[in-house]
Amino acid sequence: MERDELECFLLLAEELHFGRTAERMRLSKARVSQLVQRLERRVGAPLFTRTSRRVALTSIGRQLRADLAPHHRAIEEGLDRAAATARGIEGVLHVGFSNPLTGEIVMKATEALRVSHPGLAVEVCEVPLGDPYGQLRRGEFDVQLTELPVREEDLGIGPQLFAEDRVLALPATHPLAARDTVTLEDLAAVTLLTLAGEVPDYWLEHHVPARTPSGRPIERGPGVVNMQEGLILVAAGKGAFLAPAHTATYYARPGVAYVPFADAEPTGYGLVWRLGHDTGVVAAFARTAREVTG
Repeated sequence: MERDELECFLLLAEELHFGRTAERMRLSKARVSQLVQRLERRVGAPLFTRTSRRVALTSIGRQLRADLAPHHRAIEEGLDRAAATARGIEGVLHVGFSNPLTGEIVMKATEALRVSHPGLAVEVCEVPLGDPYGQLRRGEFDVQLTELPVREEDLGIGPQLFAEDRVLALPATHPLAARDTVTLEDLAAVTLLTLAGEVPDYWLEHHVPARTPSGRPIERGPGVVNMQEGLILVAAGKGAFLAPAHTATYYARPGVAYVPFADAEPTGYGLVWRLGHDTGVVAAFARTAREVTG
């Protein structure tokens, strides 16, 4: 089995999308198809089912992935350790995280790096809600784990590592608080707290939409600079805000209800770094983050 076949198979098994696999391998979609077909001929059976709308592993494909993935990780880790020894990877890596859940992921990756790169220290710090990329741009972070989307021309963006559903945080006395779920159209009935600070327009629209999907206006309320301030205003009946689902666990408090969305796209998370600064240390952290979230 050729290494390009192996990597192509495992990446496609992860992404289940030829276009994203091609981007990650920096190949054409046609070349990815060729590699998969070559491997399927070698195995003697289809590894994926393909339609115009979806890609899925066959039972043989699932078996092959389960058999190969641990060995591939071991090879990558061995190469990483050898390269790290050759480069002398050491010093301090500064990592930002955007909320408690990403903080937990960063700490898991940090613990794993202590084993594979004992000469590397990792320092972590929370990213301010009102300035999602400022510290990264100033070099205070080398890399950060943050919510997607990110559309900054000067920042490099890794693939989505994981995602979670979204909820609406609103006053416990609000009529919507008694519902099992809410929809994006229901946002026309609330005032959304906005974000104060250096926040890109697309980022603000993602977190604080101005209109419902049908075009109804959504009232915007006071601006907040951190989660605690936002929760105080919600409990006081001053507004509501969209949040990832983990917020209900990490920020449970009297006067605030969290109702799941029935139709909102999940919140995705990925790594971001300054273009031109995707060093071997950053690459090692990215690889470890993929492992602990996989």
